[in-house]
Amino acid sequence: MAKRVYLFNEGSKDDRNLLGGKGANLCEMTAMGLPVPFGFVITTPTCREFFESGNKLPRHLETEYNVALRLVEDRMGARFGDPENPLLFSVRSGAPVSMPGMMNTILNLGMNDDIVEGMAKKTNNPRFAYDSYRRFIQMYADVVLEADGEQFEHEIEQYKKAHGKTLDVEMTAEDWQAIIAIFKGLVDFPQNPAVQLKEAIAAVFLSWNTPRAIFYREMNNIPASLGTAVCVQSMVFGNFGDDSGSGVAFTRNPSTGDHEFYGEYLTNAAGEDVVAGIRTPLPISHLEEQMPEVYQQLFETQKRLELHYQDMQDMEFTVQEGKFYMLQTRSGKRTGRASVKIAVDMVSEGLIGEKEALMRVSPEHVDAFLHPMIDVNAKTDIVAKGLPASPGGATGRVVFSADEAVEVAAQGHKVVLVRRETTPEDIHGMKVSEGILTELGGMTSHAAVVARGMGVCAITGCGELTIDYAAGTATTDGGIVIKRMDEITLDGSTGEVMLGDIPKTEASANEDFMTLLSWADKYRRLSVRANAETPEDAAKARELGAEGIGLCRTEHMFFDSSRIDIMRGMILSEDREERQTYLDQLLHFQRDDMLALFKEMHDLPVTIRLLDPPLHEFLPHGEEDLVELAGRLGKSADKVREIVQSLQEVNPMLGFRGCRLSIIYPEITEMQVKAIAEAAVAAHKAGYNPSPEIMIPLVVNVREIRAITDIIERGIMSVVEQESVSFPYKVGTMMETPRACLGAERLANSVEFMSFGTNDLTQMTYGFSRDDVGKFIPDYLDRNLVEDDPFVSLDQRAVGKLMKMAVEDSREAKEGIKYGICGEHGGDPRSIQFCHELGLDYVSCSPYRVPVARIAAAQANVTL
Repeated sequence: MAKRVYLFNEGSKDDRNLLGGKGANLCEMTAMGLPVPFGFVITTPTCREFFESGNKLPRHLETEYNVALRLVEDRMGARFGDPENPLLFSVRSGAPVSMPGMMNTILNLGMNDDIVEGMAKKTNNPRFAYDSYRRFIQMYADVVLEADGEQFEHEIEQYKKAHGKTLDVEMTAEDWQAIIAIFKGLVDFPQNPAVQLKEAIAAVFLSWNTPRAIFYREMNNIPASLGTAVCVQSMVFGNFGDDSGSGVAFTRNPSTGDHEFYGEYLTNAAGEDVVAGIRTPLPISHLEEQMPEVYQQLFETQKRLELHYQDMQDMEFTVQEGKFYMLQTRSGKRTGRASVKIAVDMVSEGLIGEKEALMRVSPEHVDAFLHPMIDVNAKTDIVAKGLPASPGGATGRVVFSADEAVEVAAQGHKVVLVRRETTPEDIHGMKVSEGILTELGGMTSHAAVVARGMGVCAITGCGELTIDYAAGTATTDGGIVIKRMDEITLDGSTGEVMLGDIPKTEASANEDFMTLLSWADKYRRLSVRANAETPEDAAKARELGAEGIGLCRTEHMFFDSSRIDIMRGMILSEDREERQTYLDQLLHFQRDDMLALFKEMHDLPVTIRLLDPPLHEFLPHGEEDLVELAGRLGKSADKVREIVQSLQEVNPMLGFRGCRLSIIYPEITEMQVKAIAEAAVAAHKAGYNPSPEIMIPLVVNVREIRAITDIIERGIMSVVEQESVSFPYKVGTMMETPRACLGAERLANSVEFMSFGTNDLTQMTYGFSRDDVGKFIPDYLDRNLVEDDPFVSLDQRAVGKLMKMAVEDSREAKEGIKYGICGEHGGDPRSIQFCHELGLDYVSCSPYRVPVARIAAAQANVTL
């Protein structure tokens, strides 16, 4: 049988997985000789045993911790359950990964009716003794007995009101005795300290699976299998009198990262008073005035701990009757900006190296430098929550159509576009909006992908809203009605929708940020490209460090109001001759756009995907719009209606799109290839070095590739021969279907690169519609039917297996193929780690995610 209980002098900081972060650090501080109240730790494997046995403590655990308890009694010179010389405990959780405030804690454990009298006599402080007992019963009832915590607070407030008191400090020992009597009438409180301890240990284990703990783990990708340790520590008391107190301190400022001793404390207060905020604490600097010797001990301790751990520390301390105690230390949570500053500063100070600094910064922290962020201290009136599709913070007047967005924005108002879902026709409204909110759609829906590409804050799949276009309202599940022109704020980093204008912190890069990114580039192997179609996006991507364009979705170039009717005319053409007249017009737009991209991406590759989406996406859906379009095209409404109906598909995402368009309408591809080639020639003549990579989408076999490659090569050779100019180019394919991955060795000899389009590959592998998945994926996640949203973080078990097979099989068939990923997973840190391990050459993501990808790619390649 493995050892389940460790005394504080039996472990070290290297035992995090066994003893949890809190327990390991208590052991480490004990070994360092710091004043730590003694105790013991019950291990995380014991927690797993507890759950595996149906929420029952393992056999013999009680015997083992009782042995440890006796040794703690000897060390502390007091006895558990002894009224004359009582030893009390705090019972706290402590996971291997810090989860502050997510699990349960019980303080003052071991008190009963006899012991509280003994404490009152021994301390000569009855008020302190009965206040401590009251706190224990209240906490025990909440955590162990699962009573309604608000009921206890209500009883205290009613008592104060009845007796003309407002603050806890006004309560006497007799008052707390009266409150205790009331509390004991509410719950069946056990008087036996041994029973209290046993039940408290089980309750702390159970708190591993509270809703808030589960949510926190999901939010921070912490495995549920880790479990929590239980720390049983001798109590010391900060509420003993004016020569006592409790506080929380940081070795550096966790908000700014400045190298300054930072913290707060309260005189004559228990630790939970500081954390709960029931009194306004004082800055830690005041402690130097009130208790100079204690302050000096604390200051020297924080310096020693930071040097020892080589990281910013978050510490809890207590002072009892002028004596200083350390209760906890851990790596401190910090803002994104503070995270970067602390990492860079510690390299300058010689505490850590560049690789360690890179590993200290979460890729998500980079968002703080790229988008205005909601001030977390100012959040109020949260009325709904959806999927955090595009980070940042946005405030604006609510509008319900793209046209209205343009109109209201032109009047000088900031707008938030609220839609059931967006379509390509909404692009003009999306462009002028501060933020986008949709009732439907997932993390890779149109709204999400376009918003991230534009760097616009967006929340998708907000099923808590019911949108009524006719009434101009969005109604929350809670019954709150948001009307047209109401002001709301979106937090695209959390998915929260709030009423009113919530303060924000402005985005801006700084020298520390640029230094960290330079280290990332130094240590990463993966190249990072961007998904971009416009010169503006390309310029932003290059500014943020992109090394080329990994996906240019050519269909996005035709959504502009000056072009979409030409595109529609091409789609609605009744023969090849009519279609060619429209294609000749589109050629000019396509060529100019390509030339602009080649100029922005001088010397860098530009991967251009041939036209991909279902054609009916370009067509109007309403009768009025259809009639107006027919007039502009010089066709009858009946004819346009007939063609539109013929293009409707039961499942358009699996229908007439991708390379199928090139096969059936080769003239479309001929136009695109001619535009690319002529733009490359023009760029070359202007002194630029274009490097186009033409990508064939949605293939399922090599015969499709060969048919389209013939069109591409004929088109390029025609332009090259005519202009007498040569330029490098590549032809590759987008790996989006399971069949393409399974047959990659047959595709290999016909392509020079393969780029995994993981949005569609995930959709086809799972059979999930990426635009509709928001209707059920939250429930799937809650019920553990899937571990992650597969459209957010790449499913390595199935989708990843297809990618791995494709790479290995094609690499064996042909050397020198380049591999990339251009789905939205290309900006997800965990997916980037997998791409690195798979041996891909590059990842491609939205421009504003490029710095995140640079950091994640470096972390994937760093070994410490």
